[in-house]
Amino acid sequence: MKGQVHYEVTGQSAILSIDNAPVNPLSSGVRQGLFDGVAKALEDEKVTSIVLTGLNRAFIAGADISEFGAAATEGASLDAVLQKMEGSTKPVIAAINGTAFGGGLEVALCCDYRVAASSAPLGLPEVKLGLLPGAGGTQRLPRLIGAPKALPMIISGDPVDASTALTLGLVDEVTDGAVVEAAIAFAEDLLAKGNPTRKIRDLDQHVAADRADTAWLTDVRGQIDRTHRGQFAPEQIVKCVEA
Repeated sequence: MKGQVHYEVTGQSAILSIDNAPVNPLSSGVRQGLFDGVAKALEDEKVTSIVLTGLNRAFIAGADISEFGAAATEGASLDAVLQKMEGSTKPVIAAINGTAFGGGLEVALCCDYRVAASSAPLGLPEVKLGLLPGAGGTQRLPRLIGAPKALPMIISGDPVDASTALTLGLVDEVTDGAVVEAAIAFAEDLLAKGNPTRKIRDLDQHVAADRADTAWLTDVRGQIDRTHRGQFAPEQIVKCVEA
């Protein structure tokens, strides 16, 4: 299987480092490595937190299009990986060292918290290919930052920089230094405060507010009519979020 995930323990943190040069797409080997790495960390009593990062210049740049077809059935499915991460009883921190696009951002959204390098761009560009985010992006991003902020980002497909992501609430910390070390420190601080996990699936504050006031839907559909008229994916994205 193509790609791998390196596993090491630093202090009480298990570090899972994705290695699939040059941009770390979610190949069969990466998916299986993530699944196995999280499982190993959960079984290790010395490990209290899990940090996920990328080697090379990216965090995860999305799907591995070279594996579309038969090869996509090898290794753990992306859904299985995300369920494993989201079900972790130990906090999972995404140390976003570089590009986090598409499935890469969706992996980060399954982590409890996200620490990003100041140079890292984040986005869900699927709409530019006429597609919808297929691994929970249309559900988790609105739960995290609210639909009025999430939908323009998903519908445009344009990335945001780390500073903007912090303002939106998409990431929890931005660092100019070593992102893995910052993520380890972030995890240690969480544990010291007795606040170890936060699952986006359980966040409902924005959901309640967005359902109470749906003016944002009119605004978003107006935007689609102006900039994406006749395109299939944008309206389907709205329907996914609206549901």
